[in-house]
Amino acid sequence: MGRKAGGLYINPKKFGGVVKPCMIEMTSFLNCLALNKQNDDKCMRQKELLVACTQAQLQAPHHTARRPAEDMVKHGGDAEGGLRRHHAIRVPLTAAAPGMEEGSSTEPDLMADADVSLLQRASKLISSSTAAYHSKSASFWALLALSAGAMLTAFPASSLLSRVYYDAGGQSKWILSWSAVAGWPIPALLLPPCYLLLEGASPTWPPPLGLCLWYALLGLLSAADNLMYAWAYAYLPASTASLVAASSLAFSAVFGRIIVKKNNRMGLATVNAIVVITAGVVIVALDSGSDRYPGITDSQYAVGFALDVLGSALHGLIFALSELAFATHLSAAGNNGGPAPSCRFHVVLEQQAAVSLSAFAFTSAGLAVFGEGFGAMGQEAAGFAGGKGAYAMVLGWSAATFQVGVLGATGVVYLGSTVLAGVLNAVRVPVTSVAAVIWFHDPMSGFKILSLVITVWGFGSYMVGNSGRRRQQNVQAGN
Repeated sequence: MGRKAGGLYINPKKFGGVVKPCMIEMTSFLNCLALNKQNDDKCMRQKELLVACTQAQLQAPHHTARRPAEDMVKHGGDAEGGLRRHHAIRVPLTAAAPGMEEGSSTEPDLMADADVSLLQRASKLISSSTAAYHSKSASFWALLALSAGAMLTAFPASSLLSRVYYDAGGQSKWILSWSAVAGWPIPALLLPPCYLLLEGASPTWPPPLGLCLWYALLGLLSAADNLMYAWAYAYLPASTASLVAASSLAFSAVFGRIIVKKNNRMGLATVNAIVVITAGVVIVALDSGSDRYPGITDSQYAVGFALDVLGSALHGLIFALSELAFATHLSAAGNNGGPAPSCRFHVVLEQQAAVSLSAFAFTSAGLAVFGEGFGAMGQEAAGFAGGKGAYAMVLGWSAATFQVGVLGATGVVYLGSTVLAGVLNAVRVPVTSVAAVIWFHDPMSGFKILSLVITVWGFGSYMVGNSGRRRQQNVQAGN
């Protein structure tokens, strides 16, 4: 191994004091040519970086005019100046670099260049993160943090309360799904302070017919989604149900790409995360015999598992349709010179109140017609562990936590995207699983631990891959 004797080699460290554009890329490319007998087919990566750098220099405002067709790069000679011999390499600037994706940055990727020091990489990461932070207002990040925090705390609490309801003697799936949407007045009560405190906030009233139809559709889907999850938690342990529900990330990514498209691009990192998390769900399905509660039959377990997956799919569809409703009817992102999203956050409360009210109406009708009826609540409360007070507390907190969680998810969809909401929905999986093992003593087999690790790995893969894509977009926007 090593360089051949007599071959040309340029040590980039010797040029550390020379501040020239694209010096690192040029020396890397020339060294590769020297080691490969001037065969540039084996130096495509270095050539792409050099072409990208020179194009970026051409587009820079301080850059002086060059010949548009090509640059002449020379190498060889001594360090004193005065080139004694040279070999001309023509690098066409008009052709696009092979392998570069559409919309990617033309600036070379310093994070992937081996010649760049660790300090430079850290500086690059900090600067890109700072640029992303300053691209939005402080109120935007505060609202996004609050929305994400509501998702990561309220949704696990709501899932655990569903298991408490069944363990303490509750039987009705309709009553549990009804309690989830019975908290619809919570976002409605938050609207008057928003109208008073947020500058430029005004009620979207009366809503147009098209928006009313959106609210009715989302309410119907939410009612069906809640009922599916109620059946799933009746037959599955809370830890298992939460692991299976992690598949909502895959459905959110797919529906977000198909329905909304904007802000929901499916890159390699997203596809990888979908495959990995789906593999985790399959592992849980293969280990179905180790975590079954006593008295649960094979058919009941299969029904719970299938409804959990269908509920996750419906969850992803609701995210995508909510984002589409914001984009088409409620000016979601403040585009085209409109107000910033943080100034119009009241539309999140308006949509959540209207959708929850619609879901409440559908679920109440279903409970009265297809379910046990409202009179069954009194019968369940009488036989509930802890009495009527405990029964009312479980249903009341279930309503409150579910509404807070859905409100946070709607805020994330409004401020971010469907895929981001799906990602945060998958993050709550380890929280719910660990809490279920501690409080309910759910069995945690080796397969479930493996599934949990795989799910966390898939989420981390998505975050790392998409942070790199966002960094490239920020650099491109800066150019």
